[in-house]
Amino acid sequence: MHGEYKVPGGKLVVVDLDVRDGRLADVQLSGDFFLEPDDALEAIDAALTGLPADADAADVAGRVRSALPRDAVLLGFTPEAVATTVRRAVGGATGWLDHDWQFVHTGPQSPLTHMALDEVLTREVAAGRRGPTLRVWEWASRAVVLGSFQSVVNEVDREAADRFDVEVVRRISGGGAMFVEPGNTITYSLYAPGSLVEGLSFTESYAFLDDWVLVALGDLGVKAWYQPINDITTDQGKIAGAAQKRLGDGTVLHHVTMSYDIDAAKMVQVLRIGREKLSGKGLASAAKRVDPLRRQTGLPREEVIDSMVATFRRQYGLTDAPLTDAELAAADELVRTKFATPEWIGRVP
Repeated sequence: MHGEYKVPGGKLVVVDLDVRDGRLADVQLSGDFFLEPDDALEAIDAALTGLPADADAADVAGRVRSALPRDAVLLGFTPEAVATTVRRAVGGATGWLDHDWQFVHTGPQSPLTHMALDEVLTREVAAGRRGPTLRVWEWASRAVVLGSFQSVVNEVDREAADRFDVEVVRRISGGGAMFVEPGNTITYSLYAPGSLVEGLSFTESYAFLDDWVLVALGDLGVKAWYQPINDITTDQGKIAGAAQKRLGDGTVLHHVTMSYDIDAAKMVQVLRIGREKLSGKGLASAAKRVDPLRRQTGLPREEVIDSMVATFRRQYGLTDAPLTDAELAAADELVRTKFATPEWIGRVP
């Protein structure tokens, strides 16, 4: 059995092992991390050998920690990272390069269509009719996108939304509301089998699935990191927020909205939560809390997107796979029967 885990902002941890009579056997840890003293590697292998195969991550990490000498130095990984890798090996996890990634980037589409496409493509990947996919969105109009469990009246000032022609829609994932405008937002979705995040906690999976974005931002001169649970940030402010939805078979929808530019004055009028968080701090605070990529990179939005996609393609491979007629028809039907209905949009009034 083989497991790999790239520590966000750190190094690659690899574990090869077997399971005999319900216990770990022939455990071999490797990777591009740094570890002192040298014989600590063999000590970790020995400590994990014989551990019950169903031991949870906390038990595995504890066993690793107890095997380390007091003066041990671990750079680029942790006992918890080893535990995650062991759980991925035992669970039959796949890596990014085990999949043939497909790419979708169409022209502008309505907010409701985007909501429906996320559900359709997640189910298509689950059914095996489409390979794991990266989709970059283009927005046709302004919108507030509510998390699945948010209250409309608590989050949105309907009068302001109507005044600025902002459509209110609801996505299938949880998390907080997003204020989006064409040209000011970069949004992408990943649709992946559950095996890609096997052995990871929900919190770990967020950073794991967006580690390539941190590399892409670094290539653009932006030093960013993950702020648990689901924010990408820099020392200048928040860049992006992520959300996830898991199907019953484990298939993952992971989507991220990044701020390329921001109309802070409009945002805090439309979003009630923005007023609460920024009460007494004014619009300057709104602009500081969300620091746009336009200011940080100085590049056109299209160049930022192209650079991000190029990084994903370089690291994992990517083949263009436009939306099919069947996928578009399924999305149109879901808009009609679900996403545009008052029952869905107002599921939490």
